[in-house]
Amino acid sequence: MTPSDVKATLSFSDGSPSMDLPIYKGSIGPDVIDIRKLYGQTGKFTYDPGFLSTASCNSTITYIDGDKGELLYRGYPIEQLAQNCDFLETCHLLLYGDLPDEAQKKDFTARVSNHTMVNEQMQFFLRGFRRDAHPMAIMTGLVGALSAFYHDSTDINNPVHREIAAIRLIAKMPTLVSMAYKYTQGQPYMYPRNKLSYAANFMHLMFANPCEEYEQNDVLVRAMDRIFILHADHEQNASTSTVRLCGSSGTNPFAAIAAGVACLWGPAHGGANEAALNMLGDIQKMGGVEKIGEFIKQVKDKNSTVKLMGFGHRVYKNYDPRAKLMRETCHEVLGALGLQNDPLFKLAMALEKIALEDDYFVSRKLYPNVDFYSGIVQRAIGIPVPLFTAIFALARTVGWIAQLNEMIGDPEYKIGRPRQLYVGSVARDVKPITQR
Repeated sequence: MTPSDVKATLSFSDGSPSMDLPIYKGSIGPDVIDIRKLYGQTGKFTYDPGFLSTASCNSTITYIDGDKGELLYRGYPIEQLAQNCDFLETCHLLLYGDLPDEAQKKDFTARVSNHTMVNEQMQFFLRGFRRDAHPMAIMTGLVGALSAFYHDSTDINNPVHREIAAIRLIAKMPTLVSMAYKYTQGQPYMYPRNKLSYAANFMHLMFANPCEEYEQNDVLVRAMDRIFILHADHEQNASTSTVRLCGSSGTNPFAAIAAGVACLWGPAHGGANEAALNMLGDIQKMGGVEKIGEFIKQVKDKNSTVKLMGFGHRVYKNYDPRAKLMRETCHEVLGALGLQNDPLFKLAMALEKIALEDDYFVSRKLYPNVDFYSGIVQRAIGIPVPLFTAIFALARTVGWIAQLNEMIGDPEYKIGRPRQLYVGSVARDVKPITQR
């Protein structure tokens, strides 16, 4: 990182001396002002709740242009990756910086396939949960527990350990998610089939049973693979920042990823597609398609508490590029399964039509986002709503690991320690209890 010749001058109206701040230029995107010496020279901090104007790191992994509706993994547009690559190729890209050639893909796939099973004791660990536990409650426990089973890959400062942990996490997440699902359903766990593709193996783990052979549907496998690709990374979002912050303390990779899983559980983050489906369910209870007008009226009413879920995005001020791809997949899946006339899906498509045409939504750029479509696709495939966020965690794991590895390898990285603006009581003395 080399600073630009141009500097930012910070001046104060209280008579404090002004100071020059270095400016760094990214390969694309906004410049950043380096404020690392601000406190040392002025005794002042910056104040930025939610870090909306603060870059916490430099990164080569993912780039988002919210105004253009652009998403790049290592420079490759998400549209090209989703149409021309599978998930494990995308994993290779995020982890190592380049798409694999045929030999590299074969080797990487074999390494991942070699680690798909989990220790049998995980089954006993699961028994401690109630059958009606939320899958994300189970996942936070299971992912964190991996560090208790794999002592040979828990040193976050050892690149060999990080490499092994990365492969293990990518390989085992589908197995763990399926175990969480099977446990809540009271069904027997299925073992991975390493001859299947990553997405096909996940479908087998989820929906196969020992009584009969499970027949794969290529359209559904392709849809699941696309869901994984579209959710693999998304720059410095809340869960990725959590993984980086957690990892900055030197904790093991499994614990750092478990922290990411916990953060992702929030309805404003990974739980958004679950919230979108629950919203559709609420409209269905109101009376379905015939009541959409009434629902939209409530959404537009400033005094109403009704919220529109699955529309708009904090970063994308234009159409979410992932939503365009997921929309194609959504219509493919509904067509392949003959579900176009299913009441809930008819409702979803009617709501989509209104959002794309109504001036209220168009002017505010409240377009359907990736969560809206991926929730519909997953429900059509047969995945229960509470499991949506666990599948998001499965897909995002590779992004979290790539970001974690990048941070550990950065010579400028330090343990995260945000500052604060203290507005509490000034120093005061403790009085004896009889005088309080």
